[in-house]
Amino acid sequence: MGRVIGDRWGVTEAEVRRPYGCDAFVTAPTLQAWRGVTVDAAPATVWARLRQLRLAPYSYDLVDNLGRRSPRDLRDLPDPRVGDPFTRALGRDQGRVVALDPGRELTATIMGAHLSYAVLPRDRDVRLVLKVVARTSRWLAPALSVGDLVMARRQLLTLKELAESDQQSA
Repeated sequence: MGRVIGDRWGVTEAEVRRPYGCDAFVTAPTLQAWRGVTVDAAPATVWARLRQLRLAPYSYDLVDNLGRRSPRDLRDLPDPRVGDPFTRALGRDQGRVVALDPGRELTATIMGAHLSYAVLPRDRDVRLVLKVVARTSRWLAPALSVGDLVMARRQLLTLKELAESDQQSA
């Protein structure tokens, strides 16, 4: 599969080439997209924020959370389990967790796509990388990629901001 508009934002070539849990669920994707941010926080702090995705999408709340603000306070949530709801949006549970490597990677499915969030520690910071894969029409893939870019970018930047604030408060 070739590249499509909006398929990469904030990721390195090494991050694009590495394997993700979602790869095992969609073996011949027509859409692959990667997004990434650097977070100045400990891996455990970033993971704690990822666990909160089950509460809300942390993207554009007006669009995907009926205008209700995603929680800003850090809740003491246990790690999700395979089969648990992935997130809560539009007033109801959305998607399912399909694989988990606690503290390192969360893989879920939602709206026909599979996605993996990877927490990649480095010397002084953490890379939070999201990969999205799906089987869809080759004509629809570019539009889906751009739409996902807008929403995923906001989500990752929000998680980064909150994790960095948590780290400073610790």
